[in-house]
Amino acid sequence: MSGTKKVNPNSKRFWRQKNAVKKERVEAVAKTLGLSDLLQRKPRALSGGERQRVALGRAIIRNPQVFLFDEPLSNLDAQLRVQMRAEIGRLHNRLKTTMIYVTHDQVEAMTMGDRIVVMLDGVIQQVATPTELYAKPVNKFVARFIGSPPINLLEGTIKEMDDERYFTGPGGIRLTFPEEISSVLDNHIDKTVTLGIRPESLSHPKAGDREGVSSVRGNVEIVEPLGAETYVHLSVGETMISARLAGDQIPEVNTPYTVDVDTTKIHLFDTDSERAILV
Repeated sequence: MSGTKKVNPNSKRFWRQKNAVKKERVEAVAKTLGLSDLLQRKPRALSGGERQRVALGRAIIRNPQVFLFDEPLSNLDAQLRVQMRAEIGRLHNRLKTTMIYVTHDQVEAMTMGDRIVVMLDGVIQQVATPTELYAKPVNKFVARFIGSPPINLLEGTIKEMDDERYFTGPGGIRLTFPEEISSVLDNHIDKTVTLGIRPESLSHPKAGDREGVSSVRGNVEIVEPLGAETYVHLSVGETMISARLAGDQIPEVNTPYTVDVDTTKIHLFDTDSERAILV
């Protein structure tokens, strides 16, 4: 007869094995968090960012059923924040553990969250996936919170002429609504609204037939070439708008410039309630 011999929990061998397992786990977590060279340091010798990573490691070691992260990356530099976002994402995929992550950083929320709860003054504004929040914000606050550069917001009026409905705004802007949007505006004709359009929905004007194309003309105030893309900030009347263009599209500062508007991607918000009109 053969069998597995149990180790006496009071024996030195038992504690040696247990400590070895614990040490291996500590070293593995420390390597993941970039703390291997800091294991022998006292807490007072650690920076704020290092202490945050130590706190995260202590939570991981415990194998909790739920993680609660409260601004865990706030003291880290930009490069380390990117690295730690990826590490926490991999950790979540590996452990399959519920993680509640509190942050004021919309990039962290969008890149790490399966579902995001957006709050204002302690009141929940919207609960949705990152894609839903970005494409269908329920109000102006959510629309402004999600997206970088932030969404362009223009105050204006909805008008109707010859069965055509359009938005008039600062600097003589006139944007004609496509049918799918026009059809839900019966109760908003001649009313003041806020129109939202994200920077990537503004583009360099296309050549050729311009009939039916909605566009905005402004003066180039700031140009930010980033290599793969260019951010262009235009003044339209008293309002500033931002456009995200291709990297090789770099207009000159202090010159007039026109951008085409993808009107299928616009958002409309009630001026008083700030709630979305298009849902």
